[in-house]
Amino acid sequence: FGAGRAEGPAGPRALLGGKGAGLAEMSRLGLRVPPGFTLATSVCKRLEGGVAGGPPRRLPRDVWRDVLEALAALEAETGRTFGSAPAARGGGKPAPPLLLSVRSGAAVSMPGMMDTVLNLGLTDASVEQLAAAHSRHMALDCHRRFLQMYGEVVLGVPHRLFEAAIAELRERRGVQTDSQLSEEDLSSLVAKFKEIIDVNAGPVPEDPRMQLKAAIEAVFASWGNERAEEYRRVQGLSGLLGTAVNVQMMVYGNTSENSATGVCFSRDPGTGAPGLYGEFLVNAQGEDVVAGVRTPKAISALAQAFPECFEELGRAAATLEKNFKDMQDMEFTIEEGKLWMLQTRRGKRTGRAAVRVALDLVQEGLVDKGASLDMVTPKDLAQLLLPQFSGADERAYREEGRVLGTGLAASPGAAVGQIVFSAPAAAAWSQQDKQVILVRHETSADDVGGMHASEGILTACGGMTSHAAVVARGWGKPCVCGLAEMAVSEGAGEVALAGRTLKEGDWISINGTTGEVVLGRVPRQAAAVDRAFEGFLELLQDFKGLGVKANADTPQDAAAARKFGASGVGLCRTEHMFFSAPARVLAVRRAILAQGPAQQEALDELERYQEEDFRGILREMAGLPVIVRLLDPPLHEFLPRPGGDDARELAAALGADEGALARRIRALGEKNPMLGLRGCRLLITRPALLKMQVRALVNAALRLREELREAGEELGPVGVMVPLVVCGEEMRVCKALVDEAAEEAFARKGLAYPGPELPFSVGCMVETPRACLAAKELVEAGARFFSFGTNDLTQMTMGISRDDGGAFLPAYREEGILPQDPFKALDGAVLGLMETAALGGRAAAAGLEVGVCGEQGGDPGSIRRLHEAGAFNYVSVSPFRVPGALLASAQAKRRGAQAGAPAQGGE
Repeated sequence: FGAGRAEGPAGPRALLGGKGAGLAEMSRLGLRVPPGFTLATSVCKRLEGGVAGGPPRRLPRDVWRDVLEALAALEAETGRTFGSAPAARGGGKPAPPLLLSVRSGAAVSMPGMMDTVLNLGLTDASVEQLAAAHSRHMALDCHRRFLQMYGEVVLGVPHRLFEAAIAELRERRGVQTDSQLSEEDLSSLVAKFKEIIDVNAGPVPEDPRMQLKAAIEAVFASWGNERAEEYRRVQGLSGLLGTAVNVQMMVYGNTSENSATGVCFSRDPGTGAPGLYGEFLVNAQGEDVVAGVRTPKAISALAQAFPECFEELGRAAATLEKNFKDMQDMEFTIEEGKLWMLQTRRGKRTGRAAVRVALDLVQEGLVDKGASLDMVTPKDLAQLLLPQFSGADERAYREEGRVLGTGLAASPGAAVGQIVFSAPAAAAWSQQDKQVILVRHETSADDVGGMHASEGILTACGGMTSHAAVVARGWGKPCVCGLAEMAVSEGAGEVALAGRTLKEGDWISINGTTGEVVLGRVPRQAAAVDRAFEGFLELLQDFKGLGVKANADTPQDAAAARKFGASGVGLCRTEHMFFSAPARVLAVRRAILAQGPAQQEALDELERYQEEDFRGILREMAGLPVIVRLLDPPLHEFLPRPGGDDARELAAALGADEGALARRIRALGEKNPMLGLRGCRLLITRPALLKMQVRALVNAALRLREELREAGEELGPVGVMVPLVVCGEEMRVCKALVDEAAEEAFARKGLAYPGPELPFSVGCMVETPRACLAAKELVEAGARFFSFGTNDLTQMTMGISRDDGGAFLPAYREEGILPQDPFKALDGAVLGLMETAALGGRAAAAGLEVGVCGEQGGDPGSIRRLHEAGAFNYVSVSPFRVPGALLASAQAKRRGAQAGAPAQGGE
């Protein structure tokens, strides 16, 4: 590629990698790109298979021959010689030697996770030739950079040895940055780096071709390094061929004050606002910007420093957006006033930016509405709902003088946690359910595991395009970068800021929206929904696939779910209502343990509470269906521990002896409550509980119906769901009890049951393998809808406890025994049982409504599989997962339509 032509098109990213495909396309579009060539991802596979501790993997001979041919063509195209320079002609300035960059590039962007070697081809002789073409200071700067990169990436010399040498020299010279080092300093640093390499690995080859071969092998090998594998694990990336390797002519942003390097986006990756957004450094190389070793200038300052290049960069960004039909992340170098484009890729962005960019590109006519769906992920929408600090709390912490400093607001959101100074510490503390904020001088790709485990990230160095900022935005983690006045001492376990010394474990809060770092803990609140978010939810209504309802146990849950686009309540868990206040807890305990009139008094009290709650939920969901699950957990879960204060309070309320009460509580305990007296078994043996709940629901619905009609609104359908049914006779008994209680409530209003006044149905939660296989008899016994409780169904089908599976499920995934955690994404066998049940139920009632209300129902991959199965009407998820589920459903429908499949599911 280069000089306006390219052999490889942008399409096969799987083969060329994202970087290689982008370079080829930029070349074809006529942008100025340093010429070079790409070794395909298929070569990476051919290097695999080495034994740990054995000889390093080598390039196949045929591939190396191709590399040498491509290198010869590159020399001919550039008029330069790799690793050396031809003699100057006519007494003019000599041409520089051809030096190369060797960079990775997988099909999916993995920022900073794999390796790069720059300035490759430098030897003691070619350094002098580079100095003659540019300056000795620049040549020595390139040489020390090359030695460090080659030493680390190819020879495995520890990074800390080079950094310690640089830090010691800077301190000795009294300078802050590497660019302030003199020519003499750089010369001594080159000598020191050579010494470090010689002692730890042996000398760097003076043959440029040997350097190139070893560098290509090392960059391919970086596909399998620990940080890259961890990143792929965290991101859920699989099925990739490996990395490609891109070999390009070096261009230099460090020749003089007339050169620069930078990274920019075609739109703001934090908000999605149009216009160039990024940073640059004068007299630097690209790694300086990304690594965050110097705090760069905003891209807007490029208009004053390099006005022509700034205009050209703007035109390039517009060209690339139009071509790729998406926001772009670009790297560039300015060498002596000439702009070179080094990379373009889909820009990582926050959820807020993703939504705005998608809507704006539709408005601008670059993409249609369907294509815009694929520009946003369910995780992006979840990010929009991340907690924030309220305006009042922000004013309070400022007035109290708790702001320790303000850095760059690199990734929005609010994070509160205890300080940790290393990635391993962050991971370890997180496993203990501690909230942590990772505080570093700067982050590197090795920190990826700790960054993922942290609530937020704070760094002293780096800008808006530094490693920390890019990764944090991609994961929706709040991040503040470039807090230059912060001094981090990882060894001492402390950080100095604003005249204070904070230690590991101290609490801080970071505001990724404003860049503020605050002493102590600041309360967080749910994010406000903006117009762009609302606009995107409206757009989703044009692509309705599988329906999306909400799991809502309170009126507040129901209100949030409706605001986010839920088409009703698919699961209201009545037991959760009992824990909302101490008086309610005491009432349910009395209902369980009291006898005679005292028990009925407690049930009457609970009925009033339940009616109040049901009324609030039904009001919020006016016009939409609501399904209420009857009491499911075993009774002992509601009871206090014998001998405690709660037990004494309960004994007093019942007028019972504490010892006798303790014996009754213990008698209700079970060895395996998961399979004990719960669900419909509890309701059949204690029918008063079932009848109380049904009366409360029907009374709430009938009373609210009258109010709504006066306001010109209608009540939606109401359903009662019987839990843990395994056979037709259980369903028949429970249906009769529900009908009896409902008829009683209707009669109090002078109405006949069933009647047109209230659309009312009874169904069951299908959560055991036997229920799946007996689906037809459940419908024949009176079930008018099914809702799959996939949490319990997964446990009982696979024989894995969701509470204890964490002890081995990660290892199972690592070893490939299970492709995913079955409690997060539907297992194939479980889905097969669900399809069997849906078909069996519809054999008895063709119009049977079938939903899914377990945790897996909110997983995008599971939603796609449910849509493809065509046997299901809706999923029901927690309120804050509703937007993501709506998007996943719309995407599944669109992809099915593109593949020629008929639309499936729907309500």
